[in-house]
Amino acid sequence: MNTLSEIQQAVLALPEADYAKFRNWFTETDWEKWDREIESDSEAGKLDFLIAEVLEAKRQGTDKEL
Repeated sequence: MNTLSEIQQAVLALPEADYAKFRNWFTETDWEKWDREIESDSEAGKLDFLIAEVLEAKRQGTDKEL
């Protein structure tokens, strides 16, 4: 199983219980990868502009409560 098409077909062929387990595994794996990317970007200063925008909005009084 080496191609995306083969993987897609294999996933579609899974019994419902196995598909649910796969879906949960994939979702967790995807979120973990995203978390690592955000952490890396934060440590590298790539998100500093967001902090600057929030501080500027707060200074101008245009920030909003979430």
